[in-house]
Amino acid sequence: MAAKALMFQGTGSDVGKSLFVAGLCRLASKKGICVRPFKPQNMSNNAAVTFDNGEIGRAQALQALAAGLEPTIHMNPILLKPETENGSQIVVQGRLYGHATAKQYQKMKADLFPFVMDSFEKIRAEADLVLIEGAGSPAEINLRTNDIANMGFATVANIPVVLIGDIDRGGIIASIVGTKAVLSDIDQAQIKGFVINKFRGDISLFSDGVAQIEKYTRWKGLGVVPWFDGASKLPAAEAMGLKAIVNSEKNEIIVAVPQLSRIANFDDLDPLRMEPGVGLILVRPGEVIPVDADIILLPGTKSTIGDLIFLREQGWHIDIASHVRRGGSILGLCGGYQMLGKKITDPMGIESSKKEIDGLGFLDVETILTSQKTLTSVSGKDTIFNTDISGYEIHIGKTTGADCSRPIISLVKDGKVKFDGASTHDGRIMGSYIHGIFASNSFRSAFLKNLGLKKEKSIDFNWEVENTLDKLADHLEKHINVNSLFKLAR
Repeated sequence: MAAKALMFQGTGSDVGKSLFVAGLCRLASKKGICVRPFKPQNMSNNAAVTFDNGEIGRAQALQALAAGLEPTIHMNPILLKPETENGSQIVVQGRLYGHATAKQYQKMKADLFPFVMDSFEKIRAEADLVLIEGAGSPAEINLRTNDIANMGFATVANIPVVLIGDIDRGGIIASIVGTKAVLSDIDQAQIKGFVINKFRGDISLFSDGVAQIEKYTRWKGLGVVPWFDGASKLPAAEAMGLKAIVNSEKNEIIVAVPQLSRIANFDDLDPLRMEPGVGLILVRPGEVIPVDADIILLPGTKSTIGDLIFLREQGWHIDIASHVRRGGSILGLCGGYQMLGKKITDPMGIESSKKEIDGLGFLDVETILTSQKTLTSVSGKDTIFNTDISGYEIHIGKTTGADCSRPIISLVKDGKVKFDGASTHDGRIMGSYIHGIFASNSFRSAFLKNLGLKKEKSIDFNWEVENTLDKLADHLEKHINVNSLFKLAR
């Protein structure tokens, strides 16, 4: 028999849908329910590699972890990875499908919907309960035609919907009541209740607010969830969720990260952000890279050439050069690694019409962008401290050059050794394609100690994430009627 399912949609983006579903996945799992997460369509450059060597949104990987599962490509069958202001790479069931502008994508959705339903049925066949996350808001009725992310999916699959509203941003009553006002009768009927999320202060003060929403919508209020402080310890689904922790009185070292316009796989930063004694500074557009930074970390990007141009437009190349002259260190990850080289070429026009661009020139390497995407989980040791490393590759392009003779990571797969990355003679400038290396506790500890961090013991990052998911599950159970919520599933 097919699993029951329940879908969570929001009054807007960033209302907490991803973490809400993650918390419910952990809660259901603890109750002995065989639960699976699912998101028909995601838009994010923060991706994860699955065990079947595809890619999905990082949020669904976190939800899988919460459910005690390895992530699969079917948990997020459509992933849109923005490359420009008006164009995205389209990933279907974990593999690159093509590229499209926003307008072109609207015409493609009808052809993509069968993939969504195929993945959903596969997930449903493996579970007792499927918890589904929508995208954006169903109130975006201009996108309702051929919708596959929200009500278009829910009505075809006949899945009940719970609407989540974020009270922290204000106007929650209007957001929920207004959502109902613009929906068709069919879509309205699909919604069975609502949850108020991110509440600060005395919950009792909003009881009349809940009653008013119930009066105007005829939907049942299922709970008011207070602000969850532990959210900062879990990977952000979108770049807007990126946060820096800076405490000048306690920080022993400063890590500066230029926030590129198409920053990708920024969960690389999470272990550093959580580490006591480390100040992670996100340098926003228009800001200068601080002169007291111990290291500059150039993150991954969905558009290396575009973001290299963007970096120069911000004047960050000047700040980076000054940092190097002062004896500072740089680590480039994935696209950031490519930027550190002498040249990037794009003969097939994969990223842009610009066929060639000079890199920052701090590493003696060059990168050629190719159509073939590397998607794989990896493990091995770093060549600097000889600590264990695990992570993943998710990139296009091949990097070669003299500094590759000093790789920073040694990988072992199928009994074969493969080296990754490059470094300068003095080891101050380094680059690697491997994401997730800072989640490896021993490497992160050695790396930070080498930069000057004096404390002897690092946090256990994976334990911190698991513990936070447990706390999130307890938090939700305390403030919503979980049994009533799960009974809505059909």
